[in-house]
Amino acid sequence: MIFRPAASLALSAGLTRAFAAALRAAPPGGRGRWERTNHAGRTVGLYAGPATALGAALAAGRVRPAAGLAVLAAGACGAYDDVARAGDPRRGFRAHLTALRDGEVTSGAVKLFGIGAAALAAGAALKERPADKVLAGVVIAGAAHAVNLVDLRPGRAAGAVLALAAPGLLRRGPGAGLSAVAAGAAAAVLPDDLGEREMLGDAGAHALGAALGAAAVVCNGRAGLVAHAAAVVAAAVCGDRVSRLARAL
Repeated sequence: MIFRPAASLALSAGLTRAFAAALRAAPPGGRGRWERTNHAGRTVGLYAGPATALGAALAAGRVRPAAGLAVLAAGACGAYDDVARAGDPRRGFRAHLTALRDGEVTSGAVKLFGIGAAALAAGAALKERPADKVLAGVVIAGAAHAVNLVDLRPGRAAGAVLALAAPGLLRRGPGAGLSAVAAGAAAAVLPDDLGEREMLGDAGAHALGAALGAAAVVCNGRAGLVAHAAAVVAAAVCGDRVSRLARAL
């Protein structure tokens, strides 16, 4: 099968924008469910998040079905956290794992294990050797988390995905196609994200990260997988420490 990055980019961007327009026109459950207050106190919509997840998942599934399912699962778990986390100040792996130890299943724990399981399943489908399957799962789940970590201000997550996906566009094969999927969805939501009309939320950030991680998985062999896995694990550890420090101040 011949993969054309330009076609994947256009499909991902077009689907994302179409889904966002549909959600804005008829938001399920009313507009109140889809509105949040951002860091600057402005009311922004969450339509971009589910739209990104759906658009990227469908476009990624055309390249590699397992990648599409991983993106969809990451977006769904993120969307659940967007809705269920309201008012919960807990952040970071340790906080959610501590709550789970005490018998409370938080939305963050659902997201952690849901995305992790989907990423491992996708890694098992995308790679052949057992060690590579596990590493691939770590890369996909870790990338999903890493993109969410940088989603602190308008445009940061989408901009980071565009920058990280760019080298993959120069490759050939499915890796280029999946990089184009991530870039297309990010480009589609970036103007509204920067303009503070929309926000990605966990749904969009995790979906973009999973698409980026899947692209890295199919582009790399064992050495590349180890390097990417180390990078995303380091990002997760640093992010957890920063979250705990912010809560302590």
